[in-house]
This record gives sequence, structure tokens and C-alpha cells, in this order.
Amino acid sequence: MATSPKVTVFHRRSDYDVHSYVVGGPGDNAVHRLNEERRAILSEIDNAKFSWFHIKVAFVSGAGFFTDAYDIFAINVVTIMLGYVYGDDQSASIPGVAGRSLSAMQQLGVKIATPIGIIVGQLLFGWLGDVMGRKRIYGLELLIIIIGTFGQTIAAPSMAVSFIALLIVWRTFMGIGIGGDYPLSAVISSEFSSTHIRGRVMTAVFANQGWGQLAATAASCVVVRAYKSSLLSNGNTLLEDIDRIWRIIVGFGCVPAVVALYFRLTIPETPRFTLDIQRNVDKAARDIDEFLTHEGYTVDPEAVSRRLSAQRATKGDFRRYFGRWENLKVLIGTSYSWFALDFAFYGLGLNSSIILQAIGFGSPDKGITGGQAIYQNLFNVSLGNLVLSLAGFVPGYWVAFLFIDRWGRKPIQLMGFCALTVLLVVMGFAYHKLTSTTRGTAVFVFLYCLANFFQNFGPNTTTFIVPGEAFPTRYRSTAHGISAASGKFGAVLAQVAFQWLKDIGGPIGSNAFLDHILQIFGFFMLTGIISTLMIPETNQKTLEALSNERQDRFFRFLGKSSSYPFRIRT
Repeated sequence: MATSPKVTVFHRRSDYDVHSYVVGGPGDNAVHRLNEERRAILSEIDNAKFSWFHIKVAFVSGAGFFTDAYDIFAINVVTIMLGYVYGDDQSASIPGVAGRSLSAMQQLGVKIATPIGIIVGQLLFGWLGDVMGRKRIYGLELLIIIIGTFGQTIAAPSMAVSFIALLIVWRTFMGIGIGGDYPLSAVISSEFSSTHIRGRVMTAVFANQGWGQLAATAASCVVVRAYKSSLLSNGNTLLEDIDRIWRIIVGFGCVPAVVALYFRLTIPETPRFTLDIQRNVDKAARDIDEFLTHEGYTVDPEAVSRRLSAQRATKGDFRRYFGRWENLKVLIGTSYSWFALDFAFYGLGLNSSIILQAIGFGSPDKGITGGQAIYQNLFNVSLGNLVLSLAGFVPGYWVAFLFIDRWGRKPIQLMGFCALTVLLVVMGFAYHKLTSTTRGTAVFVFLYCLANFFQNFGPNTTTFIVPGEAFPTRYRSTAHGISAASGKFGAVLAQVAFQWLKDIGGPIGSNAFLDHILQIFGFFMLTGIISTLMIPETNQKTLEALSNERQDRFFRFLGKSSSYPFRIRT
């Protein structure tokens, strides 16, 4: 009587020495043993010690977020420069070039172009990351960012095309690449990390957003200072010098992207995607041995192919999985929490220069005009943004790094939303009283920095982490993209609302409604507290436990040979 072929798998582990077993046909309970092998391999990832490979993943993924933040927040100062060179609106109180600015619609277009592109990129690359794999498209988003950034620096006005419209197109294109970075970097850093350090690795990746924002403000300070003599001379090249300054500042954003590109193109596929989507236990185990545990792995030369079925990402399966309330509520919780956070985060972040000017922090002396007024305004706004980054943004990320794997994600997010609700409401209701005196203005700036701190030591960090942990491998990238896109939709709405509301009750440019805008932001932080209650605590839990699915029956046997084989290869 014929017997089914047998496959003997030897897998060396540091914890278990060498063990082996024989995998035959269905009668030998092969599927059960392969499921156990899968769980053992996943256990190796979850229990792997911190290594240089984890540092490499954090660096390679983090370099993209450095670039993302630099490109997004550099527009704060650049918008003012664009107004001097290409603006049509003229201030009644400030004569000449120093009083020129972009129209309200032009400012809005420049500021929301990138978030709109980001929404497209997050949804597109999130889906592609689950369909094609993380590795196959990782690096493509950086290429888009590099091309989009370079395109902005060489864009020029013409008789047939509006320069601002051309700039908006390039920034939208760049935004698609930035958006793609969110789900891919989050999922890659999550799937390669051990359970006990996953929060810190993902926070270290996202914390590069703080360094990128700091670099953007520092670069503007340095470049503006370098052109000080040219600007103060108020000569015939004044507009040409300002045009050069903003192009140099934007162009610097290409540098970290170019540095990180090679490493992204050479990073391996995550073992979880190889195991759960490609269903290649052999390759997943080899990758773990090579990059995480450095132990040996051997397979019998007479290994044969077996076709196995596993849960796959289809429309029907998507509806089935998210049709269960316990899974849908997590997606709603992660999406709305990010929406509420970004409504205030980008509402404040992309308009910090306007807020600084509105409260008179570092504004140029009223008696000066021309190039001197332009230099003072640009340098003071750059310096003010630098102070905000150093005092709030950067420290917040790294305090979150220290506590994310101790306190957990949910407590930090709740604490952040509560603190932001109080701070923004106080800033809103006390706005006029605080900004009427020099000491009060200093208190307002302190509260503003404190709000930045609790955004990052709070929901800005956790809304990035939780969607990268709380869903199964086949939907992890897609769900993260949906959650992140919800956040950027909030950012776009915030920009539209800010531009539309800020001058209500006063003349154009008066920012008379700014106190009420802060109160509205405070209300959205309050709603974030409610949505946080819908998400699970992911700290110190495996990704498989968080997926809400059984793991002991992940693979199912379908017979020999097929168009989509699961292989144990030699």
C-alpha cells in the first residue's frame, strides 16, 4: 500500500536546541503540525532580543518620517516667502514688498495640497502593502517624495500656468509619497519587533517627525541668516534672494530621503507577511534566523510541495472580519481618534506662524520697512517655530518613548486628550487677556508649547502605533492606511475651517476669531477621549492575540499541487 511522501523539518532554536518532526499527508495531521510550526516561528519574533537589526529598522523607517515632517512643516515659513515674491494681496498698513502676501485661497491651496496627497497615498499604499507585500513597494514612496520635492524647487512661473497652481500640483504629488510612508513604516516596524519593545521601536520611528520639524525650522533660521546682508541691503535682487531662500529650504528635504532610499530598497520582507500571506514557512524561518536570532535552519532535501489554504484578503472576508462589532469598533476608534487629533495638530502646526504673528511674538518693529522688515519677520517667525519645536514637539516624542511600553498606549492617549482639552479651552477663553500684555503673551506661548508636548506625549504618537498592532496581517497595512487617512481628512478640514473662520469679526488679516478656533480645537480633543475608549490596550500583547482570530487553525490542507502552492523548500 502506497504511503504519502514525508517532509522532515529541522529547526534549530537557541531556546529548544534542535527538534524535528515528520510531516506527511492529512492522515499524519500535517496541518496541525504546520500550524504549530507557524506559532513557534511567530514566538521567535515576539521573544527575540533587541538587536542591531531593530535599530536598522527604526533608522530606515524613521528617516522617511524625518523627511515627511520636514516637507510638511517647512511650508510654515515658506508660505510667507511665497507671499513676498508671488503674492497679490497688499497690506494697507505695510507698504511695498514687505506688505505683500498670498491671497486666502492661495494660502489654503498651498497648505492643504500636501494633506490631500497624503490621504491618497495612505489609502493606496496601505492597500498595496497588503496585496503586494511590504518590501515590494517600500522605497517607492521615497522616490515620489524626492521627485515631488525636487519638482517644487525648479518650478517656475509662466504666462500660461499659474506658479501657485503648479506648486500645489507638486506638493500634492509629494504628499502621495508621504502618505505611503505611514502604513508601510508602521507595519514594517511593528511586524519585525519583539512584543516587549514594539512600542518603543514604533515610537522611535515616529519620533523622527519631531526631528524633521525641528530641522525645517532650523534650516529656515540658517538660510535666512545667511542671506541677511542681501535682504537688509534692499537692493534690486531682493525678490530674487527671497525666491532662492525658500527653494533652498524646500530642497534640503531631499537629502534624508536620498540617504534612506538604498536601505529601504534592500530591507527584507517581514516574516509575518511571508508566513501568513505568501504561506512560506521555510523562508519566514530563514529570514528570522538571518536577521533576528542568527540560528541554523535545515530542511530535508526530499521536501515536497503541499497546497494549504489560509484566510485571504478578499472583499467577502473584509466584510466578514469588519462586520463583527468587536473588530469594527477598533477601526472606528483608531480612525476617529486620529481624525480628532489631526484636526487640532495640523490646525495649529501648519498655522503656527500666523498664531505667532497674531499674538505679536517676535513681530518686526513697526517703524521699519523694505528688506529690513522682511528679514526681521522671516527670522523671528523661524526662530519662534524653532522655540516651539524644541520646547514641545521633540521632548513630547521622547517622553512617550520612555513610557509607551510601561504605561501602555491607551492610558497615554487618554491622558493626552484630557490635557489637550483643558489647555486649548483655557487658551481659547483667556486668549485676549493673555495676549494683551508681554507677560501674558509669554504665558500663552508656554501653554502653546505645553499643548505641543501633550500632543506628542499623547495621541499623536499612540494613534500611529495602535493601528499598526490591532489588526491581522492581511489587513494591517490597509487598516492603518484608513486610520491615517481619516486623520489627514481632519487636517484638511482644519485648514479650511481655520482659513474661513480666523478673520470673522474683524478685517482681513486681523485673526479676530482665533480665540474661538482654539475653543473648537478643545472640543475635538474632548471627543477624542470618547473614541479612545473604543480601542484595545495593545501593550505587551502579540499581534496575533490582538487580531481577534484563532491561530491554531490558521492553515488548512487542500491537497497536492496547485496554482498557489505553499512550499517547504530546500
